[in-house]
Amino acid sequence: MRQRFSPARLLASASLVAMVAMSLGGCSSMPKFSDVTGSIGSPRAEAAPTDPARAVEVYGERYRANPKDAEAALGYGQALRANGQRAQAAAVLEQATIANPGNKPLLAQYGRALADNGNFQQAFDVLSKAHSPDNPDWRLLSVQGTALDQMGRHEEARSYYVSALKIAPGDPGVLSNLGLSYMLSRDLPKAEEALRQAYASPRASSRVRQNLGLVVGLQGRFAEAETIVKADLPPDQAAANVAYLKDMLNRNEAPRGAPKRTPVASLSQPD
Repeated sequence: MRQRFSPARLLASASLVAMVAMSLGGCSSMPKFSDVTGSIGSPRAEAAPTDPARAVEVYGERYRANPKDAEAALGYGQALRANGQRAQAAAVLEQATIANPGNKPLLAQYGRALADNGNFQQAFDVLSKAHSPDNPDWRLLSVQGTALDQMGRHEEARSYYVSALKIAPGDPGVLSNLGLSYMLSRDLPKAEEALRQAYASPRASSRVRQNLGLVVGLQGRFAEAETIVKADLPPDQAAANVAYLKDMLNRNEAPRGAPKRTPVASLSQPD
């Protein structure tokens, strides 16, 4: 039976918060925009603990020793985000931007933290100050696009993705975001086209795979969608992805007023 697509209902069930990394280790309750700001403003790699909780401890100690130190605040904010302490990350980075006005790496991280917390207009405004039209950063353009999509400004969001792709042609994260933007505008063929381009990239994450499977499934081609989300994965991850796909399609078919199902799993990714 062909699935009926209702982006308004899907958007209601999917906050589409920009995630903190590209890779997907299982499934979650939402189609996934990519946060591809990468190493913008990253603290020195050799000093960064790999464990998020340990990173919070290390950078927190440095930050408390000197809250006005931009590098310490940047590392602490990133560590807090990676550890899921998003509200605290936004608060730390806000104070750091006040203490270091005009610091673009801090502004970039603060904008990301605001997006994590659902403050999309403020995130967009802050990110606009983190780069400039004469020297744009494609990663920030993509994150700004996701903020605009969150606010329902899909055509405007796509202009940001297109600008990002002019700087980073074929980037799978940006293409995936573009596909989801078309999905939210009910243009499923264009959504699939963009996501297939993303999926063809050797740098595509399994997040791209899952987004493509969702768009294909929403067009009623569930067997094909299931093949996409299962491809080249261990059995447990393949089963989790299929369960996610079924959950999202069932949400799309749920009658109005019906209780929403509990997500199969939640996603936690490091920065």
